Amino acid sequence: MLTVLEGVGVVCIAVVGLQLCKHTYKLLYDYVLGPMFKKNVNFSEYGRWAVITGATDGIGKACAEFLAQKGMDIVLISRTLSKLETVAADLEANYKIRTKVIEADFSNPSPEVYCKIEKELNTLRPLPIVLVNNVGMSYPYPEYFCDSPEKDSMYMNIICCNIVSVTNMTKLLLPNMQEEKKGVVINVSSTSALIPSPLLSVYAASKAYVHKLSKDLATEYGRSGVLVQCLAPGYVATKMSKIKQSSWMAPSPEVYVQKALGTTGIQAVTTGYFPHSLLAGTVLLIESICPQFAAWLVVRTMENIRKRALHRHATAS
Repeated sequence: MLTVLEGVGVVCIAVVGLQLCKHTYKLLYDYVLGPMFKKNVNFSEYGRWAVITGATDGIGKACAEFLAQKGMDIVLISRTLSKLETVAADLEANYKIRTKVIEADFSNPSPEVYCKIEKELNTLRPLPIVLVNNVGMSYPYPEYFCDSPEKDSMYMNIICCNIVSVTNMTKLLLPNMQEEKKGVVINVSSTSALIPSPLLSVYAASKAYVHKLSKDLATEYGRSGVLVQCLAPGYVATKMSKIKQSSWMAPSPEVYVQKALGTTGIQAVTTGYFPHSLLAGTVLLIESICPQFAAWLVVRTMENIRKRALHRHATAS
């Protein structure tokens, strides 16, 4: 007969064992069983057109190339027409697909921006049922909330670009997906939404919105056949991150997208890239053991990045 204390110990061991089994199975499914049994999305089955915001550089451009390789026609939306036309011409030449470009500044909250996009999208047949909400803005370098020299305009631009764009673009395309009982929405968040991100507070908070919106929309519209995925990448070698040389921890946009879009249909919320999952998991583990040390570690890291950025700026001046 077990004593009360022994009974409590058995229950605790059982709970820990159950959690370990749960996490082990999830890892096994995400990285072995799901891909093995081809549970990931076949994008070519989702109509002709895919809509991609922030499509002229980095992850957005790599998404356009990835989907063009699948034979999809691509709607490219960004703020610089010349870049849009260059990317569109390359896609048409390299992959023999059709493109449509829409010039739009997502840092502008005006309803006219989205009215123009809606009007342009409504000319397409069939209407698009694949959307990649990639456009985003961040800080030029980590900075304390009150110390940014252009904090008023910068913070509003980040909010409009990272939050308003995702909300409005999804609102434009989701009704047709619901009607067709089929669709894919991929929202690009950030690892900063998952881990402590001091000195990037507004950016991280905007990406946390994307993370939360994606999870709840996935629940709301999953029964309608609409798949909503949230990608939360860490550092990728793009213009926004200012990382010029790719590495194992900061892959090129092409490498990141190849891995990330391979998880669509398997993982609803993911960093999209295993080393980024390791990084986020390590930070969260440290935070669970000692929150003060995790906060200190992240602040020191961000301050070092800030210091190097300010030094480069001073040297360039």
